Amino acid sequence: MSTLVTLGAGVVFGLALAAPPGPMNAVIAEESVLRGRLAGFRAGLGAATADAIFFVLAYVGVVAVVESFPLLQGAMVAVGGVLMLYFAVGAARGARESFRPTSGDDPMVAEGKGFRKALVLALTNPYQVLFWLTIGVGMLRPGELDVLARLPVVGADLAGTLVVATGSPALIGGFFLGVLTWIVSFPTGLVAAERRIETFAPLVAVGSAVVLAGFGVYFLYDAATTLAALGA
Repeated sequence: MSTLVTLGAGVVFGLALAAPPGPMNAVIAEESVLRGRLAGFRAGLGAATADAIFFVLAYVGVVAVVESFPLLQGAMVAVGGVLMLYFAVGAARGARESFRPTSGDDPMVAEGKGFRKALVLALTNPYQVLFWLTIGVGMLRPGELDVLARLPVVGADLAGTLVVATGSPALIGGFFLGVLTWIVSFPTGLVAAERRIETFAPLVAVGSAVVLAGFGVYFLYDAATTLAALGA
């Protein structure tokens, strides 16, 4: 398969993984509507930086160590849950401060810390770790990858439609290009919508808080279950 097709497949794969709703996109959305497009991009860059770190760790084989220690996995999930609940409180508070002034384009909210928030959440997000333990490692190994089969819900129906060679620099480059495309376009779209609808910013902030809190509670429950099973 040509390099261009492999690159395109990587972009599709990166978009498919970055776009679904979740804690990372909740942080990006919150930062975008409260503090502007650039703040949303910085938050997305934090999540992408975590992927780059995991990529390097997967490449040198360090990520696989986590898979060998269930206790470590449970602790990481617990830490991620606590952090998500903490940031959910911040998002809820931001909803009360999210209205823009009647004149001017600058938000009334102080500069956020979206990059660090997204980076820390991504590094402790068990879903992200699981991805690099499985699919991420698979992308680095020479072989074949059924890209569309990895999509949620419709993956089974699309299996075999787009199979590309793994271990290719074009595939990895396309993957990160897809992630970059999302973290640029998503904040841009949110800011454009917020400018048209006065109440959009507080609604997104509340929605972000709900998503983060939901994932936080779920991760804490998952961690408690895992640690209890290890102690049994």
